[in-house]
Parts: sequence; C-alpha cells; structure tokens
Amino acid sequence: MAFSAAEAQLPPPLEQAPPPPPSVGPVEAPPPDIPTAPSQSTAVDEARPTPEAPKGPPRPERSPVAVLRVLDKVTAETLRFAAPVGRRIRYKSLVFEVKACETWGVGTANPRPSAYLIIDSDPGGGDAEGASQEIYKGWMFAEAPGVHLLSHPLYDAWLDSCIASAPGV
Repeated sequence: MAFSAAEAQLPPPLEQAPPPPPSVGPVEAPPPDIPTAPSQSTAVDEARPTPEAPKGPPRPERSPVAVLRVLDKVTAETLRFAAPVGRRIRYKSLVFEVKACETWGVGTANPRPSAYLIIDSDPGGGDAEGASQEIYKGWMFAEAPGVHLLSHPLYDAWLDSCIASAPGV
C-alpha cells in the first residue's frame, strides 16, 4: 500500500479508553431494625393521652320569638311586633311565619340575630282558596337589614332582633 506524505506524518490513532464510572460516594448499609419489647410499646400508648376531637364554631342561641319591623309605604306607618316561632302573624295583607330565630355571638359586644321567615301576601284574609301567594322565603339578618329584606310594592319588612319571650307574656 502506498501512503501519501500527509498520511505518513499523522500519528497513529489512539485507542480511546471507556470513561470511568461516575462517582456515587460511599455506600452505606441501611440501619438495622431495632425490635421493641411488647411491654414497652403498650406502656407508652397508655401514658399518651388520646387526642380530643376538634371543637367547631360555637352554636347559635335559638330564641322562641323574633321581633320584626314593617313599613307601610303608602301611609308611612311603621310597626314593630313580636312573632313567635311556628305561629302565623298577620299585618294588613301580609302573613308572617317565623321558622327559626337564632343569635350568633350571644354575650359579645356585637350579637348577630338572624331568622328564617316565610311571608305570604293574602289580600283576601284567607277566605278564598289559593288566594295566598308566597312572596318571601329565606333568612333575614338584623345586622344587614338591606341585604335580605322583604321589598314589596306596598311594604318593607326586616328583622329587628331575637328575644327569649314575647313582651307582655
């Protein structure tokens, strides 16, 4: 074989050795399992107090009577009256039925009364069958009377407070 002058000057190719393996550091054995005596674990469990279930927020205080206010927009007359829970109370053509009255934060500087009401419009006085129409159903809040008040063309109604008993009883 004939080599050219350029090939004769090149050094012979070097054989490349494989790269060394990456260093992983010292190898450690896993820690041995340490058996515990059964008498030790039960003594520890007995000495440890059982955790109590977390307490939720304080429950509201239920009241048997809601105090409501009604404004007649035609005559500008306002009326404040007590409505016992579970009884129907009539004011002109409105019939109020309080289902629940409760106060959050009793004993604090800022108690928050709320009541669940159903208000019907009954212009006939309950004589005609099916003449009554439900116009409001939901919670009213004394702290925010403008949020969930009854807004009727003739009347406005809102919760004033929750009390333990009707006045005069």
